[in-house]
Amino acid sequence: MEIALGLLVLVAVVCAGSALGRKLNVSVPLLLVLAGVAGSFLPFVPAIELNPELVLVGLLPPLLYAAALRTSLFDFGSNRRAIALLSVGYVIFGTLAVGFVVWWLFPEIPLAAAIALGAVVAPPDAVAATAIARKVGMPRRIVTILEGESLVNDATALVCLRAAIAAIAGSVSAAGIAGGFLLAAGGGLVVGLAAAYVLTELRKRIRNVAINTSTSLMAPFIAYLPAEAIHASGVLAVVVTGLVMGTKAPSMPNGAARLSQRSNWNTVQFLLENSVFLLIGLQVRTIIEGVQDDSLGAGRIWAGCAMILLAVLLLRPVWVFPATYLPRLIPAVRRNDPAPPWQFAAIVSWAGMRGVVTLAAVLVLPAELEHRPVLILAAMVVVGGTLTLQGFTLPALVRLLGVQGPDQREDALNQASLMQLATAAGVQRLQELRTDNDPPEVVAMLKRRTQERGLAAWERLGRPTSEAATPSQRYAQLRLAMLDAERAKVLELRRGGEYAHEVLSEVLERLDVEESMLDVSLDEADASGEGGGEGIARPGGVCGHLESAHSPEVPRDPFCGDCRREGTTPVHLRMCLACGNVGCCDSSPGTHASRHFEATGHPVMRSIEPGEDWRWCYKDDLLG
Repeated sequence: MEIALGLLVLVAVVCAGSALGRKLNVSVPLLLVLAGVAGSFLPFVPAIELNPELVLVGLLPPLLYAAALRTSLFDFGSNRRAIALLSVGYVIFGTLAVGFVVWWLFPEIPLAAAIALGAVVAPPDAVAATAIARKVGMPRRIVTILEGESLVNDATALVCLRAAIAAIAGSVSAAGIAGGFLLAAGGGLVVGLAAAYVLTELRKRIRNVAINTSTSLMAPFIAYLPAEAIHASGVLAVVVTGLVMGTKAPSMPNGAARLSQRSNWNTVQFLLENSVFLLIGLQVRTIIEGVQDDSLGAGRIWAGCAMILLAVLLLRPVWVFPATYLPRLIPAVRRNDPAPPWQFAAIVSWAGMRGVVTLAAVLVLPAELEHRPVLILAAMVVVGGTLTLQGFTLPALVRLLGVQGPDQREDALNQASLMQLATAAGVQRLQELRTDNDPPEVVAMLKRRTQERGLAAWERLGRPTSEAATPSQRYAQLRLAMLDAERAKVLELRRGGEYAHEVLSEVLERLDVEESMLDVSLDEADASGEGGGEGIARPGGVCGHLESAHSPEVPRDPFCGDCRREGTTPVHLRMCLACGNVGCCDSSPGTHASRHFEATGHPVMRSIEPGEDWRWCYKDDLLG
């Protein structure tokens, strides 16, 4: 009964805290951590002690798998050097550096135990970093790097921790450490690929949606447990499986199973992620009570923990800046991947929040280890300090540095262009399949519905939010009202007992499916109008500026001169159609194309990216 009540309260607080955070526009993870801290000191809240096996085996695999499903394998591969330098290089560097700092502060603690603490606090949390990064609205490349780092760094840290614990017991060698790394990485990769292959083949053959979805929910453990059984990295196996399955999922034949998987994993991820932050806060009282009688003394312990937190905060930029720019001294690297602005490195340096894996890993330290409660408190201080200091100040830092997230106008344009290509492919396939026996009205209806979906995407490029709804939005609004009336009629007939329950359920399910599709359409339209005040481009719009604009010849090797002078790197290039000036897009640090318009009043620019020729009127907010 107590367990059931505890779970009920946990889920209720998570849901309430999440809703409150969204309403107040406050970071939900940080709000739940603070709620947990406050709750830990309430007299009626029992002391909470995390079971490390519950976290490392029960929570970590599904959390990492859910995050990996949403991560692009292609983006992960294109940023593999940056991800490897952070998830492997930085973790090893941080493990050793923090370990020596701890040993210097507390000589009474064995060096191996100090290095074990370094391994515990080295990896930023998979949940905290990406949750805050997405809310802040960082450039996609930064989010991809942080996601990739947080997916892999736990594997490196746990291998380092395993080696340090072996050293505490006096049974470790350099060859053993190297062999452990090779086994963890190689074994995790092989098991992850094997699990992904088995799951892919299995799910292709399962047509039942419930069984297919249940198989998906087992996937992280199917990868994790065999890897751990052979002493490989279960964490790496889960990540590899998730990346592969996330890439292959759209090509699996069962669309209903894909929708079910997405919905169920969204729910699992929501509950586990937010429960983790609440549990972090609930640990505070128990951990503080554990060091009250330690021989090192309370003042020295707290001062040392503060110094360890400071070391963790400073060591990340010490690694990130050289790791960002030193490899680009090699001409081939610099040519293929130009150096990002220093602002990007600054943000990555400050996005190092630690989380529940740190707290779970520190509890793995041997129970007989001297001053173990001090090490646990130090880990708690690092987790709490990074979550509050970095978590609360990261949005302000992003704004201060002028780093902008994805350009909504360009995203809308790309989405509409992609939908148009997909629509054309669908219509072409229809032409190939149609026969003389197909009713013309059926073919016409299929064409019309397909083309209307493509037009809806162009409409979402946009009208300013002050304008009336687009035709597709108005269609969705009216159809939702009709569906409400249809559902009410079915429920009325259900009360009369005129139809079988199975028949009624089937009709209601079909109405729900159509309503969910309309809800998505309206949600996308609402999202496209957020955060800008600029409105989104309306394709095919006509204004005098677009009609009169001429097209100067595009330079053979275009570049943004202002970016070169300022030492920043453009994301995309735009050219003014009045004077031929080339500037960078609004996703770039300098936003020089927009600044050129503000300085000169020249209204129309065009994209000069390969394969793009669309134009934009700044004065009328029109795409032409």
